[in-house]
Amino acid sequence: MFSLCYLPTAGRLTITIIKARNLKAMDITGASDPYVKVSIMCEGRRLKKRKTSTKRNTLNPVYNEAIVFDVPPENIDQISLLIAVMDYDRVGHNEVIGVCQVGNDAESLGREHWSEMLSYPRKPIAHWHPLVEWSAQNAATGNGSCNSLKGPPSP
Repeated sequence: MFSLCYLPTAGRLTITIIKARNLKAMDITGASDPYVKVSIMCEGRRLKKRKTSTKRNTLNPVYNEAIVFDVPPENIDQISLLIAVMDYDRVGHNEVIGVCQVGNDAESLGREHWSEMLSYPRKPIAHWHPLVEWSAQNAATGNGSCNSLKGPPSP
């Protein structure tokens, strides 16, 4: 469950990761160490990403963490958000538990949540989203230019 809130005047998109429930157990202990990774996508490319803290040994984590991205109003129609729930592993790779996408080019609920956010600016809109298994072809493809979203290159 997460909420979306867009402030067009400030060009600020806030995603508040609220909680998850009934996650898939990824560890031999029968639990997971989930965290959430949020990526801004445009034309299948990741422009920026942020993540929440890791909640240890749970399948029903509660986060209540806000993630803020600067998105100018002229770019809001060209981006989508890829929300991935990950399992943190000390040894080896962190595994994807599941993903969901919101934005104009997302499927049903992801598109509805996005348009609801745009219809009610400055108001956080919260929804539950089902997670789907990640596959590379899930990456969104669209058109338009996203260059003005890119910040300076990181050192």
